Amino acid sequence: MDGMLVLAAGDGGVSPLFGLLTLVLAAVVVVSLVLVRFRQSLLVGYFLCGVLLANSGAIGLVGAESEEELQAVISSLAELGVILLMFTLGIGFSLEGLRQLRRVALVGGGWQVGLSTLAAGGVAMAFGLGWPQALAIGVVVALSSTAVSIKSFQDLGQPDSPGARVALGVALFQDLLVILFMIVLPALIGAGEGGMAAGIGLAVVKGAVFMGGCWILSNHGIPQLLHAVARTRSRELFTVTVVGLCAAVAYVAILLDLSAALGAFAAGLVVSESIYSHRVLADILPFKDLFLTIFFVSVGLLIELEVVLENWGWVLGGTAAILVMKFGVAAFAARRLGVAVKPTLVAAASLASTGEFSIVLLDRISELGGIAEQARQVLLACTAIGMGLVPTQMKLAARVAPWFAHRGWMRRKADCMGELTPHGEVERISDHVIICGYGPVGRNLCAALGRCGIERLVIELNADTVRELQREGVKVLFADARQPEVLHMAGVERARSIAFTFPDAEAALAGMRLAREKNPEILVYARAKFSNEAEELRQAGANQVFHDERESGQSMMRSVVSCYTPEGEIFVEGERW
Repeated sequence: MDGMLVLAAGDGGVSPLFGLLTLVLAAVVVVSLVLVRFRQSLLVGYFLCGVLLANSGAIGLVGAESEEELQAVISSLAELGVILLMFTLGIGFSLEGLRQLRRVALVGGGWQVGLSTLAAGGVAMAFGLGWPQALAIGVVVALSSTAVSIKSFQDLGQPDSPGARVALGVALFQDLLVILFMIVLPALIGAGEGGMAAGIGLAVVKGAVFMGGCWILSNHGIPQLLHAVARTRSRELFTVTVVGLCAAVAYVAILLDLSAALGAFAAGLVVSESIYSHRVLADILPFKDLFLTIFFVSVGLLIELEVVLENWGWVLGGTAAILVMKFGVAAFAARRLGVAVKPTLVAAASLASTGEFSIVLLDRISELGGIAEQARQVLLACTAIGMGLVPTQMKLAARVAPWFAHRGWMRRKADCMGELTPHGEVERISDHVIICGYGPVGRNLCAALGRCGIERLVIELNADTVRELQREGVKVLFADARQPEVLHMAGVERARSIAFTFPDAEAALAGMRLAREKNPEILVYARAKFSNEAEELRQAGANQVFHDERESGQSMMRSVVSCYTPEGEIFVEGERW
């Protein structure tokens, strides 16, 4: 039994990994409560939490028997955080979004990444690094934090603003760049016996084989597996399958001498464009914050405070240089797209820091011996500080934008605004009906709404039905209507009404409460099998409840009584049901 608990277990028989995870989560709760009170960024607080744990002596409580064992446990936690984070980012990657935002991504992202890489790489070469290492550092600096920027736009109430669309387009370009760069990085930094060119060629071949295999599996193999699992209607089995898929693809990437992070990202891509993506997102998103927490805390654990304090001048100077340089480059890229002043400045502020992909690449470069530990520690600290300043920069940019506009600065005709609206990526329907369930009732309701030209969206858990609806061009999500993430994807905030077409009062109550939380004015229609369930739904606030027993009974009474008298309807109306 002891062996089952041991992952380099200490004297107490408790795994150091379990002890570290427990300590991390407990510390995060305390730190988060303090940060929420002062309205500060939680992501940066996670960094600080890791730094405090690693440098306060509390980390010694995890039960590791030696410093080497402790470092191994911290590295294991960091690798787990990276894999989980990259998987969620891969799921969130949208080929359709890239297609709709292709000009923003290619032009804006190309200018932003290209100029940032040249500037940062040039500085690295000035400090004596060779061009391969300088190029790698340049890419690290060029990448931005998608997690912080998108979250900040949401906090500002501008998730679909032109500035947010610019940031999203650039982030999509950066995601593609990361895929390619992670493939060639080992050969670029640590050229083998055949030389750099041969190493890069071999790496490209391996990467092509790996990504090609993922593409084949995404069309032949994985959909069939997920379809078979989905037909079991077991949420637990579906979640286990998805996580197992992530682990399996990451393991194959390691076998090909590619990184586990790339494998996890590729696993997310495999399901991102399938009919199961909404279900996967709904199941994984509640854990995304936990994944982010583990990732950022683990990075904080790797920061050596003593080294950072010894180089505090480089940290502050580097942070300021990165923020100013990237802000200017991103603003230039946005203006090349013809974006107005305010969204230009806000988008530039959101892209000004380095981000989570920068940390992943930086760790990989360090593993390959491409950067000194001191420089790595400085860049990690610059990333933590820069990400913490992004929300403040965005608010400041929004405030100073009218000042620029009033003086006519940065004036340029907008020429890509069609791409910078929500309709450019996904058609955001509104005033629509959300149909939960596509049984006989849901099918008839959907058909009737279609004949009347009323916009509708179906939420269904039968994969065969979802495929059928997709072929017919009906908007449909393969998901569970009792999950808040699913209702958000369905646009419940903008919907006119929601209809629970299945006679499951418990599920309807859960979905109705979530829908009313997001849209108090939404009209709710529901079915109930028994009279007590119907009454419960009415008391909960359903606008219309269709009681199956009552409706069936009335229909039968009309039919039977009409055989004897044309006034049979009078008797039916007189009955109390």
